[in-house]
Amino acid sequence: MRVYLGSDHAGFELKVHLVNHLTKEGYDVVDVGPHAYDPDDDYPAFCLHTGDRVVADAGSLGVVIGGSGNGEQIAANKIAGVRAALAWSIDTAQLAREHNDANVVAVGARQHTLDEATAIVEAFLTTPFSGNPRHARRIAQVADYEATRQLPELP
Repeated sequence: MRVYLGSDHAGFELKVHLVNHLTKEGYDVVDVGPHAYDPDDDYPAFCLHTGDRVVADAGSLGVVIGGSGNGEQIAANKIAGVRAALAWSIDTAQLAREHNDANVVAVGARQHTLDEATAIVEAFLTTPFSGNPRHARRIAQVADYEATRQLPELP
C-alpha cells in the first residue's frame, strides 16, 4: 500500500521516523515534505499536497502531522475526496477507518511519544472500512454535499 506523509516543523521528527519505520514494514512510502527542518514552515501546503495525492491515487492512505494535528486535519479536509480524521488513540484511529473510511489520519507529534504515534498510525493503516451500510450511507451523504454544495434536507 502507498502511504503519503506530510508535516510541518512540529511534526518533522515524527514524519522522518514514520517514513523509515513504514518503509521497513513494507509500505510504499512517499514523503511529501518538508524534506529539511525549517522552524518557520507552514503546514497547509504539505497537508493539501498530501491529501491531493491520496485522492489521486486510489487505494492509498495519508498521514499528516503537526504539533496537535488539528490544523493539519483541517487543511487536508479542504481537498475534495479527503476524509481526514484526527486520531489521538488506537481506538480513534481504528474507528476513523471502520466507520468513516477515512483516507488520511492527522496526528499531533507534541501529544504522543514516538511509540504511541507509531501505534496510532499502524492501527489506521491496518484497519479496513467495515462496509456497514449505515456508515456507507453517511459517507455518501457527505460526498454528495461535497460534490453539489447542496445541504441535505433535515429530518
